[in-house]
Amino acid sequence: MALIVLAADKGAPGVTTAATALGAVWPRPVLLAECDPAGGDVAYRLPAADGGVLNPGRGLLTLGATARRGLTTALIHEHTQKIVGGLDVLAGLTHGEQAAGLTWLWGPLGRALAALPGADVLADCGRLGGHPELGELIAEAGLVVLFTRGSLDHVAHLRERLHVMPRGARVGVVVIADPRQYRGTIEDVRRIVAATSKDVAFVAGLAHDPKGAELLRGQWGGRLDRSLLIRTARELAGRLAAETAPREARSTAVPAPGTAPPGIRGAASAPGTVPATISGAAPNAPHRPIPGAAPRTSPDRDPGTGTLRGAVPGALPGTGLGAAHGTGPAAAAPRTAPGPYGEAPAPNGAPTPYPAPAGWREEGT
Repeated sequence: MALIVLAADKGAPGVTTAATALGAVWPRPVLLAECDPAGGDVAYRLPAADGGVLNPGRGLLTLGATARRGLTTALIHEHTQKIVGGLDVLAGLTHGEQAAGLTWLWGPLGRALAALPGADVLADCGRLGGHPELGELIAEAGLVVLFTRGSLDHVAHLRERLHVMPRGARVGVVVIADPRQYRGTIEDVRRIVAATSKDVAFVAGLAHDPKGAELLRGQWGGRLDRSLLIRTARELAGRLAAETAPREARSTAVPAPGTAPPGIRGAASAPGTVPATISGAAPNAPHRPIPGAAPRTSPDRDPGTGTLRGAVPGALPGTGLGAAHGTGPAAAAPRTAPGPYGEAPAPNGAPTPYPAPAGWREEGT
């Protein structure tokens, strides 16, 4: 299966939140691996499958301690944990100083993750540049996704990072965009990237949605599947899955250069092209799982639970995908006080509506 590196050049555009959201809606079996030498966050953000806490000391650190005689794909599974919703995670280091003793690990780890049978791997590598040895892992990736905000400083650092990316690396760019200027921000970054003359596979978007990020962490109740974060993550997951599919499959699933990413409607398309859905089908067509995917009722629901993989329905009722479809836990209790962003309480506990990003429509709507 595919190893996909998720990273940024500078600042904190939200790589870990994006990685968790993508893992929750990924259309194939997937492992989220925290490979940031500065340390991981998932163990402190999300509960374990049994409702308890994840063990921050079990993961990349324990894997490194037992892999000095050889790192195999089977060994990786011995150090993963499940979070509520069923997403498998390889927890990262607890602090950056631990990376000093693991400089030898990144190359073997990259080769093992790239060869992991039966599952894709989303490797959260955090901020690039501080640990050159991480380049050995990046060299094994089938796709490197660089996240950026639409601000001038972030895009300037992105442009410089593109110039120093290893020759031959397949690189994509994802813009964490304000929903109010969603399409325009992505197009601006696309023009800047095109001006660098670097070979970039695509420029796509993910909504900047603080409320959705809090829902993902279970900090308050609501319809997680209706959040802009998850709706745009679903589109992005389909794009990344298509980019890492076999070459013959990519030829029919990926739009021609300069066309809109799958599911982002309203942008100009090349003559004769049709924006793909999450599964590569024509718009409004019934969902068909990507070939080779494990049987699921939908790409973002965990078998047997009906929840988003990585969501936390046990912590706050109503945050799982099943609740949105009437099959999961009961809806959250009505709020009688303003929410964390000052919004008025929703009547009868109904979720606060989310406006759609400018220039964006969810598939099938």
